[in-house]
Amino acid sequence: MKLGVLGGYSGAHFKLPMDLILEAEKLGFDSVWTSEAWGSDAITPATWILANTTKIKVGTAIIQMPARTPAMAAMTAMTLQAMSGGRFILGLGPSGPQVIEGWHGVPYGRPLTRTREYVAIIRKILARDGPVTFEGYHYQMPYTGEGATGLGKPLKSILHGDPDLKIYTAAISPGGVRTAAEVADGFFPFYAMPERFDAFEDSLNEGFAKAGGGKSLKDFDVAPFVRIAVGDDLEACRRPIKENLALYIGGMGARDKNFYTEFTKRLGYEEAALKIQDLYLDGKRLEAVAAVPDDLVDAISLIGPRERIHDRLAAWKEAAGRGEVGSMLLAGATPEALRIVAEAVL
Repeated sequence: MKLGVLGGYSGAHFKLPMDLILEAEKLGFDSVWTSEAWGSDAITPATWILANTTKIKVGTAIIQMPARTPAMAAMTAMTLQAMSGGRFILGLGPSGPQVIEGWHGVPYGRPLTRTREYVAIIRKILARDGPVTFEGYHYQMPYTGEGATGLGKPLKSILHGDPDLKIYTAAISPGGVRTAAEVADGFFPFYAMPERFDAFEDSLNEGFAKAGGGKSLKDFDVAPFVRIAVGDDLEACRRPIKENLALYIGGMGARDKNFYTEFTKRLGYEEAALKIQDLYLDGKRLEAVAAVPDDLVDAISLIGPRERIHDRLAAWKEAAGRGEVGSMLLAGATPEALRIVAEAVL
């Protein structure tokens, strides 16, 4: 099982945890990941990290697809691949309509269709088999729709990119997981349980079958985000994770369309998921946090003192041994947390 660390995105003031990243590189971590919401972007810090490291891979988890054309994403990825000696990984996702329409001011559209089209165009650009043309629901190359001059022409990238560039997608819904398995090299579950691979298995197999060519988990990286908090006070360790889960299960979507609520139900916490959502959407956020079950936090996270974390890591290593987890991406890590996990896994 490979180890990665999430660098996150900024709050009100930008801060990049380079000490943590350099410690991860020294310990032998495989990757570090940047992200974006509606403040700092993911590409600029990824570039900075690549310039200040020598071995660790750097990926985006994620860039928001509707914020950039596929060609722009490909140009950026090719450039970072060339400048870093092949250490860049492109992670992308559709984000959500609140951000895409509210912040970027563009239509959210069809997220699964967009993912397929986006990845297909990037693959064509990287392959350089000829000038790129594409006719899809979201993207047309050359563009001939409303406002077009009629002067657009198919182009082939000047820069020779790496056709083997790894592309990951963020997914948690059955359709998103299925699409990831079909078109990508890996995916990021926002949270997962090492004992509950069945929550993804059918969707992954359907996507692999659609991709053809014998694609399977051997060619695909399941890379869940795993929150970690080191300390003797378990409730204090759980608290920020509960706050994060309450936000996503409760507020990241409408009452009848929240992928995190539905995923939590599939993990066996239907009653808790509905209660958290009801409380959160009714404005009772503290009560929603309190409604997050301790055992849900314990199942998807690494919390407590060193020995307890090592005990829980056994289940993750078993899942990796079965081929069900390829990478563990640690969220909320400290240098101490990195060392605790590294000594048990690497």
